[in-house]
Amino acid sequence: MTRLIIWRHGNTDWNAGDRVQGQTDVPLNDLGREQARSSAPLLAALRPDAIVASDLSRAAETAAALAAVTGLPVRTDARLRERHFGHWQGLTLTEVAERFPDEYARWRAGDPDPGAGIETLDDLGKRVGSALADAADAVPGGTVVVATHGGGARQGMGHLLGWDPGVLRTVGSLQNCHWTELRRDDVRGWHLRAHNVGLVVVPAVADAV
Repeated sequence: MTRLIIWRHGNTDWNAGDRVQGQTDVPLNDLGREQARSSAPLLAALRPDAIVASDLSRAAETAAALAAVTGLPVRTDARLRERHFGHWQGLTLTEVAERFPDEYARWRAGDPDPGAGIETLDDLGKRVGSALADAADAVPGGTVVVATHGGGARQGMGHLLGWDPGVLRTVGSLQNCHWTELRRDDVRGWHLRAHNVGLVVVPAVADAV
C-alpha cells in the first residue's frame, strides 16, 4: 500500500494579511518556520521514503524542515505550485472585491472558471494531481510527503480520488502546515484516510511590561 501525505506550507505574511499569493514566491514568516519545525517530527515518525515540494519557497522551506529531521533530499516539482490567480495576485481580498466584484462573486460561489486570468479548477486539479501521482509512483508501497499549497492540495486530492467538484467543495481547506493522508491499494485505488491533521502553533506573545 502506498501512502501519500499532502502537506500544506507554513504561514506567510501574505496569509496573515489575507493577500492573494497564487504563484507569487512569498517566503515563510517566523510563525511559518516554527510550524514547519514543530510538524517535522510528527511526519518523520511516519517514516517517509521521499519528500517532494513545490518549487515556491514557502513550500520548499517547509519541506526542508522535514528533510533536516529525516536526512532525505527534497525534490522540487513546479507542477505543485498554487493556483495561478491572474490579476488578483498581490491584492488583498478586500481589494479584489472592490476591483473585480463580478469575478469575486463568482469565485465565492464556487465558479471553477471565474475569470480575471485565474487558472481553472479543472486545470489546477489535473496539474497538481499528475504531480502527486508521479510522486507516489516513484515510491510504490512506500510513503511520500509532498509539500504544496492549500488550493492545489484540495484540487489535486480530488483529481486522484475522482471526486465530483460539488463533493470536493464541501471539504474544508487545509490549515497552514496541516496535511491530508491518502492511501492506494490494488483493490480500492486511492482513498482518503485523514484530512487537516497537524499541530496548532500560535505566535509567541511577549511578556507585558
